[in-house]
Amino acid sequence: QVQLVESGGGLVQAGGSLRLSCAASGLTFRSYPMGWFRQAPGQEREFVAAISWIGRVTAYADSVKGRFTISRDNAKNTVYLQMNSLKPEDTAVYYCAASATAYRFEGRSQNYKNWGQGTQVTVSS
Repeated sequence: QVQLVESGGGLVQAGGSLRLSCAASGLTFRSYPMGWFRQAPGQEREFVAAISWIGRVTAYADSVKGRFTISRDNAKNTVYLQMNSLKPEDTAVYYCAASATAYRFEGRSQNYKNWGQGTQVTVSS
């Protein structure tokens, strides 16, 4: 059974930084692209970032490009999202997700099969 567990969320002032982590189990982590999504109250879930299975290729939403960095450590079965220069509009529940397909990176169009429970990020102005 695949499990994805996010951590690292919290309350931060605008301009601050947070690093989210997502620990994966139950899958051959190094074979699967991973992604981060977020959902704000009353809004649809939206794509934030994605990373290929080795970690050499990444993709970002325009709204976070230059501020957020996705990375992964395949030895630790963990994917990260470093968030800098946070804005109040970044407030949301952040979810990590594992691709439905191994060894195939499709960037923003990636299909995901497994999802974590989410971690709350709140940015105060």
